[in-house]
Amino acid sequence: MPAQRRYPAEVMERAVRMVLDIRTQDPDRVGVVGTVGDLMKIHPEVLRHWVKKAEARREPTVEVPADDRLRQLEVEVRDLRRANAVLKAATLTFISELEVAQPH
Repeated sequence: MPAQRRYPAEVMERAVRMVLDIRTQDPDRVGVVGTVGDLMKIHPEVLRHWVKKAEARREPTVEVPADDRLRQLEVEVRDLRRANAVLKAATLTFISELEVAQPH
């Protein structure tokens, strides 16, 4: 018979998310697991185990969306540069037309 869980799944998920979010925001910070564990009344070793499991599960999937987002941003930059070049050319055309139309 499996042991009953001491912590509800929501508490586990929230604690792991907090640790991962803090590590993302401040990668050099130490003692995150202990701090979150104390805050949520979870033994740090238990929380550390949950975090390691979560990192192992999400590690391969983290890279794919980042690569997709990078490609999207590269396409967007290329499109914006193209649009900027068109606007610059149009501006020069309008300026030259205004100079020709105005008598000196």
